[in-house]
Amino acid sequence: MPYVVTEACIRCKYMDCVEVCPVDCFYEGENMLVISPDECIDCGVCEPECPAEAIISDTDKEAEKWLEINRDYAAKWPNITRKKDAPEDADDWKGKPDKFKTQFSDKPG
Repeated sequence: MPYVVTEACIRCKYMDCVEVCPVDCFYEGENMLVISPDECIDCGVCEPECPAEAIISDTDKEAEKWLEINRDYAAKWPNITRKKDAPEDADDWKGKPDKFKTQFSDKPG
């Protein structure tokens, strides 16, 4: 069972998760990251590293809608294997609800 990234990552994109992933299954969009569910080995080391609490197991009820979004964009966006700086306004966006509808960008990172 893989982990997935949810909308809590949008505009935060802290990238602490990228540093700890043993299989490099993160992909970078313009304003969020996704996990390739086909590459994730379900080790769970990324989940506690996320300051925005944007990573959840696919066994979580919330994960169902995010599983396909993660799979779709992991196929389109570039793989990221090293942590970069978070956006300057990341803390301003942390915890804001409903970001997918108004803030999500489908552009690659």
